[in-house]
This record gives sequence, C-alpha cells and structure tokens, in this order.
Amino acid sequence: MTAGEFPDMGAKTVTERERKFDFDDGRPVPRLAGVGPVADQAPPRESRLDNTYYDTRDLRLARAGVTLRRRTGGEDAGWHLKRPAADGAREETQLPPGDHLPAELAEAAREWTGGADLVEIAHLRVDRFTHDLTAADGRRLAVLTDDHVHGERAGEHAHLDRWRELEVELDTGDPGLLDTLTRALVADGVRPAHWPSKLRRLLADDLAAAGAPGNAGETVMAYVRTQVEAVRRHDEGVRRGDGDAVHQLRVALRRLRSALRGYRRLFVRERVKALADELKWAGRVLSPARDGEVRRETLLGELAKFPREPETEHARRTLESRLDEAAERERRALLAELTSERYARLLGALDEWVADPPLTTSAESGRRELRKALRRADRRLAAAMAAVRDARDPDAALHEVRKKAKAARYVADAARPVLGKRVRPWRRAVKSLQRELGEYHDLVSAGQLLREQVGDSVSDAFVFGRLYERGRARCAALRADFERRDLPGAP
Repeated sequence: MTAGEFPDMGAKTVTERERKFDFDDGRPVPRLAGVGPVADQAPPRESRLDNTYYDTRDLRLARAGVTLRRRTGGEDAGWHLKRPAADGAREETQLPPGDHLPAELAEAAREWTGGADLVEIAHLRVDRFTHDLTAADGRRLAVLTDDHVHGERAGEHAHLDRWRELEVELDTGDPGLLDTLTRALVADGVRPAHWPSKLRRLLADDLAAAGAPGNAGETVMAYVRTQVEAVRRHDEGVRRGDGDAVHQLRVALRRLRSALRGYRRLFVRERVKALADELKWAGRVLSPARDGEVRRETLLGELAKFPREPETEHARRTLESRLDEAAERERRALLAELTSERYARLLGALDEWVADPPLTTSAESGRRELRKALRRADRRLAAAMAAVRDARDPDAALHEVRKKAKAARYVADAARPVLGKRVRPWRRAVKSLQRELGEYHDLVSAGQLLREQVGDSVSDAFVFGRLYERGRARCAALRADFERRDLPGAP
C-alpha cells in the first residue's frame, strides 16, 4: 500500500493492490510462510468493522466501480471514497470519522453522481482476522485477512446475505508478490472471488437489472454490465454443481464476446481484441462439459422414444454409464481451469472494463452506430448462409451459420432497449434460425459420439445404429427447412 497526503482537504489517499478469494466456512486459514519472500505469518488480530455505504438511488457510483462508505472499527475508521486506478489497483481517499458525509467527498463523487442525492444503500458488518506476512528482516510485505461478512441491502430491494472471504493486500512487497501468493492459495484449493468487492456482491441483482440510457456507448455498456454480473452469478453455480450453470455461464461469455465484437467501433480496438480473445478461450474451456450435457440430453431423450425392450434398456445403461464417466472427467478439467490464474485475470479484466470502459468518440452517437452494427451482423450471417450451398462439409458450414446467427441475435439484444420494435422481426427470425441449427448441431455431435461407441453386445451396436440413423433423418429434414428459409433484412 502506498499513501500520500492532501493537506487542503485534510485527507489521505492510499493505493490498494489486493486480491480477493471466496472461502468456505470451517476451513483453516492457509499458511503462506515460506511462499516467495514471506518468512513468517503472524497470528491473527481480530477486529469488527461496520461499513455503511452511500450511493445515488440508481447506483451510479457502483456502476462506475466507485465506493463511498463510512467505517467504524479497525485501523482505518472514517470516510472512504474508492475508485479504480491503473493496473487493477484501487485509489482510496480517506477522511477522519464523523457523523455526516464530508463535503469534500460529496464533491469528489460528483464526477459520477452528476450531483444526484446520496443515500444509504447498504450495511456490511465484517468480523476480520488479520495476519501480517513478513520478510526475514521483519518487514511487513502483505496482509492476509479472513473476513466473515454479514451484509444488508437497504431500501426497496432489501435483503440479507452472509459469506466468508480471504483477501491479500500488498504492503511493502514487490507487486509480483500478489501473483506468487495467488498461485499458492489457488494450489491450496482457494477460489478466486466471484465478485470484485463485498458491496458488488450485495448489489448484484440490482446492477444486473440496469436499464439502458440513450447513446450507443451507454446502451451497449448496460448490456455488458448485465452479462458480467451473469458471468459471476453462474460461475458460482458451476462451482456448486447447479444443474444448468455451465450452459448459462457459457451463454453469458458468448453474449459478452458478441457484444464487444459486434460493437467494436465503440471501443478502443486493441482492448476489444484482447478481451474478446480471452472470452473466446473461456468459452472453449466450458465447451467439453456443456457439449457432454447436450449429448446426454439428446441421446437419452431420443432413446426414451424407443419401445422399452430389454435390448434398448441394456443399451441405455451402457450409454448412460459412459456418458457419466465422461461428464466427471470434463467437470474436473473445467474446475481446474476455473481456479487458474488466467481465468482470475479474465474476471479482473471484466471488472476493469465495467468500471472504466475504453469508449471511443463513436460511442457518443445515438441509434446510428447501433443500426450499423446490426447491418454488419446481418451481412456476416447472409454470407455464411450463402456459403453453405457450395460447402464441402455441410455440417461445418451450417455450424458456422449457427454461430453467426447467435452473434447477430446477441448484437440485437444489446440494441433492443433503444431500437425497440424495429429490431424485433429480424431478431425473431434470427433466433428461430439459431434454434433449428442448434438442434442440427446437437444431432451431428451426438452422431459423432455414437460412431465412436462399441457396444457391450451386438444388440447395443444395433440400438446405437438405429439412434444414429434416426438423427441423420432429422438432420436431413432440418437441412431442407434451412434451404427454404428467407430472412428479413436488419433494420
């Protein structure tokens, strides 16, 4: 942590460099002594922090990644204004304790509030256990805190929540120490935090429900914010093993990537490409587990339509056992990737994008840029559809059409709050095309798996063959529907 003084305000500013981690109740705090230059981990110091958070009623500070709070308890009691800084750090202005919001902080917050009234929005009580991480010479390099949090959302959407998290904050150590300590914690089974801050977790549903204001940049960023919150919510569901969480997480990642690529002219080009590439990687990480879920649903669903005969039941048990084994392998591989540093960096990059979007001057335009993006998506889809006719591999070509249709639909979703009814017919047609080609792709994928199966008996092979032929017949019907389809143009 670095600090500086602002004598004219009577305030102190500090720059925080920290990492947060979700932590299960009942687990002992990991030992970090011996990791990198850390020679010792001190016993915990206990404190209780009471934090009251302030924002506008429409959460303008939270949407900008800015936090305004009053804290009692701990070493830094007082009023704090936190805002994003370079390289993922946070800059915090601190003023001494007092019953009323200091005018200096209210004025500093006007950059984001526009002068709207500040009201109490949440309260967090934290039972904190602090461990100093010191070098061999006794110098404190970093601080490890074990926080037991009780949160209360104030106002119209009041609710309660409780959780536990770890936090590592750099003190005098080299910035690279954070990466070293993160690797050690992840290796010990600690999960990078789903949420960038305690307050963000408490406000997740409110932030996800954000409306879209007027210009193109604000419209697309409202959509991006919703998807970032969805990523964090469904990421947590994947780790818990919730039924549809893998699918929903992959959808949120794809929606984000489609929106950023579809509206790339609104953002700095290099930043869009870098983030879109990482979102593509994360989508690939999820694909084996999700594809396995789809194959299971497709094959067992089709098999359930067969007469209930001994041969069919034996083939079903054989197939189900193999699918279960594959699903367990894919889940273990997926969880390993979700606890990786690369995935943690992606979550951090999404938070930075939401807090400080790299918008260009094109973002200040109104509907014109939104319509241009829709027409670009429409042209890419039309080109993919035309390419199917002469394709050497029709299955791959139709899958490409499906991907273009899905991207076009997500581009339309981002613009819908502004373009409204004008985009509805085109979006509906694109969604219908995507759905049909999704069924086609699922059947093709299931057929590929069936070709690889060797039954435990001749009857198994016979049943698998019938399933395969049934799938190909349905694919032929879907292909015929595709060839008759005529999409309306984008608005």
